[in-house]
Amino acid sequence: MHQRIRQDLEQRIHSGDWPPGHRVPPEHELMAQYGCSRMTVNKVLGLLADAGMIERRRRTGSFVARQHPHLEQVALSIPDIEVEMTTRGHAYRFSLLSRQLRNVRQRVPQERALGSTGKVLELQSVHLADGRPFALEHRVIDIGTVPDALDQPFTEVAPGSWLLRNVPWTRAEHRISAASADAAQAEQLQADDGAACLVIDRHTWRGDLPVTYVRQMFLGGSYDLVARFAPGLR
Repeated sequence: MHQRIRQDLEQRIHSGDWPPGHRVPPEHELMAQYGCSRMTVNKVLGLLADAGMIERRRRTGSFVARQHPHLEQVALSIPDIEVEMTTRGHAYRFSLLSRQLRNVRQRVPQERALGSTGKVLELQSVHLADGRPFALEHRVIDIGTVPDALDQPFTEVAPGSWLLRNVPWTRAEHRISAASADAAQAEQLQADDGAACLVIDRHTWRGDLPVTYVRQMFLGGSYDLVARFAPGLR
């Protein structure tokens, strides 16, 4: 229950329904709305405060933090590939190649920040537009942060799209590089061996909790990224 309440409150903050300075409904209202105990509500508010999303003030209540990390620090957004491709007029499809629940591999640098419970869900997949593959994806999800991922088949909806719609994030780290597809990758992409590709490595957090690490390899010319900057964005 506390996971659901937290996601609901985070979504209201991220969407702007609750802007910085907005007063969060008092505990008794949240208890009545969700039919839960004061302990559950207090736990959720404590987690949001620890993540820097709200400020708890004695006698006056809780308020949305004025320096929200998502609004203040992120210059490059996390795109929903399905939405982007359909907006451009392409028939989008996602294909799950493999799915495995396993222990986190602490020796792998990209996974060191994951595995709060020691377990991650590993997913290998391919994205297609108009029937042709344009991107490969390797993703691991921290099930300690996102236990609901275990209940998702990810056969119709891509894990990235599902995460964006169900697990609000507060911080992301991107690494963008160029690479050439090896023989196996080229075969999956139906491209020539050594084809030029754009590679995106991304870690995502919700507060201090790791959500997911993903490595996406896009065929050169099939995808682009736009970053918007403004004074004070850092």
